[in-house]
Amino acid sequence: MCGRFVVARVGSELVSELSVDLVSDDLPQPSFNIAPTALAAIVLDSAKSDPPTRRLEPARWGLVPGWAKDLSVGARSFNARSETVAEKRTFAPAFAKRRAVVPATGYYEWKTTDDGKLPLFIHPAGGEPMLFAGLYEWWKDPQDAWVLSFTILTRDAVGDLGSIHHRMPVFLDSDHADAWLDTDIDAPHDVLEAALDDAPRVAESFAWHEVDRAVGNVRNDSPDLIEPV
Repeated sequence: MCGRFVVARVGSELVSELSVDLVSDDLPQPSFNIAPTALAAIVLDSAKSDPPTRRLEPARWGLVPGWAKDLSVGARSFNARSETVAEKRTFAPAFAKRRAVVPATGYYEWKTTDDGKLPLFIHPAGGEPMLFAGLYEWWKDPQDAWVLSFTILTRDAVGDLGSIHHRMPVFLDSDHADAWLDTDIDAPHDVLEAALDDAPRVAESFAWHEVDRAVGNVRNDSPDLIEPV
């Protein structure tokens, strides 16, 4: 699963390889402990423009489908299992047409050991952005204000990451990210399969180290959280 992640840089610097056309003026500040229901920046292609406009927008982590009565649904839908995403009522409409890329510096995972659960920070060894496959939705609140929300896809962990946790995010390289964002694709299953097949190769370039248990408290948010202990 992916329950906490880090975005140490914001704006165009974060997604230079994704050819973003429009960067929102309201992006959240860098955060070293993003948890579900918090805001983060996502990349999406606006299908209503011709050609589609690729945008970097702030969104609430935890997908809120259009049929939801309130935002609380999002607290339970911050991850979507890739194996069932096309069938689940919460995610299927977004999977068909509203796919997003979630750029990050890295993410945290807790490894179960004889000494308890140890928090690890997992990140690309070269310092480049990590790209998660995501989905997004728009939801209108009772005051007629629109809320943009997202979820991160997960899959069975493979390779060395499998020794940390049995699930991992679906990672993308820049080529698969372009295809994932394409709103004209009629076969999203093919795009997902390609991303799933390539995710282990992308993950081969990752490194990780143990970090302070302070990351377990969402109130803690500082660069010190990603430092090795």
